[in-house]
Amino acid sequence: MNHSRSNTGAPHEDGLPPHQVVLAETDWGSLQTAFGNGEGLPELLARLLEPDPKVQVTALSELGELVGHQNSTYEATAPVAVYVAGILTHPAAMTLRPHRNVPVRATLLNWLASTAHDASDEVVGRIEQHFPGFLACGTVVAAFRDLRTVLYRAVAPFLQDGHEDVREAAALASIILAEHPGLAGHRDHLAVHARHVLDTSSDAHNRRTAWKALKAWGHDVPDPEPFREEPWDRGPHSDGRGDLEAPF
Repeated sequence: MNHSRSNTGAPHEDGLPPHQVVLAETDWGSLQTAFGNGEGLPELLARLLEPDPKVQVTALSELGELVGHQNSTYEATAPVAVYVAGILTHPAAMTLRPHRNVPVRATLLNWLASTAHDASDEVVGRIEQHFPGFLACGTVVAAFRDLRTVLYRAVAPFLQDGHEDVREAAALASIILAEHPGLAGHRDHLAVHARHVLDTSSDAHNRRTAWKALKAWGHDVPDPEPFREEPWDRGPHSDGRGDLEAPF
């Protein structure tokens, strides 16, 4: 968790800025990560566009440690998330991961889903019980949550992607981001995708996320599966960054 200043460096305009602009205009060195400032982030972010999927996924895993360590939100988390959302349409996102035949785009979307979950209503609600003011205006977490509408607009087009893994990852990210009150009007549409995840996904934690969303949105759902409850649930991939750890 993090209570530091909210000068994340991430734009707050209605539209998603080009990833090149985020990279060039963010004062990375002034932003806190889990392990010091973010001066090394530009080089790490640039590796996400390398043609080698091993390099891409390794870079994303390293980013998860820097800006999502212990499921926390840091000053650098927001601009990194905006950058990742901005490269979803980049040709490099279509690189196929070896042995899986899955586009890296699915991994990027899963990263966004996991990062959004770390600032979700459920998680921050638990933290607020122990740290009142955690969500106060001006905190890092509050600033990240303000970006959910921007991130949603980048993610939602991939709900119709031609690859099943990409569609499921987009659904998970969209469902979590749609907790934002400004996205309430999208929930009926997202319920169709949540129902599909619940009915067809082979990932128990993805099904759990879909089940919780449908329940919260007032839809009839079957009795929940007997999930093993963890005191601090790690979100769409229960091993922390599951889709990011690659058996290359």
